[in-house]
Amino acid sequence: MPITADYGSFTDARLHLKDVLDATEQGRIVTVLRDAHLSAVMPAEKLRGYFHRTVSPRVKVYREDGRTIALMQDRPFVSEGEDISGALADLALSLREYADDWEDRLQGAPNHTANWALVQLIKLSDEDQLLDWLECGGE
Repeated sequence: MPITADYGSFTDARLHLKDVLDATEQGRIVTVLRDAHLSAVMPAEKLRGYFHRTVSPRVKVYREDGRTIALMQDRPFVSEGEDISGALADLALSLREYADDWEDRLQGAPNHTANWALVQLIKLSDEDQLLDWLECGGE
């Protein structure tokens, strides 16, 4: 049985945009059907919090030749700095650049499609939230 959309068309959702946004402020997910594609409108902070808990950063930090290295296991991201905070800040910058590249051209590449949740987490997080996730987020 298919999910019934809260709004059966884009036009209907647009006419009730205030209601859509009011519902999301209350924590509800609102669905909109457009050309046989069902989309969800939801509170961004709830989605970011979900990704913070479920997308594991798997960061390993170690020292090498007087530098601190931050490496994301099973992902192609590595950064370095003078200390842990510098290495993580550099890693966060690399992730921001990757998220932009992913949206521009990488999302359809077979070796990048699985990074959808990671990119959404990056895009929905401010700098402090992203650093917090790198330090203690995930499973």
